[in-house]
Amino acid sequence: MLVLSRQKDESIMIGDDVEITIVDVRGDKVRLGIAAPKSIPVHRREVYDAIQREKAEGKTEQQ
Repeated sequence: MLVLSRQKDESIMIGDDVEITIVDVRGDKVRLGIAAPKSIPVHRREVYDAIQREKAEGKTEQQ
């Protein structure tokens, strides 16, 4: 895992298409802004995990 230090209004780039900007820092919470092409889904981890579980359950029911 790459760990970077950034301050408010600073960004990192992932490839040529995804930019992550630090929008706000309050206590132990950080707000991120993510600019990515519409073809790249962006989800919070817990939402992504739920989507993956639903996909796995759907495949199990089809068999």
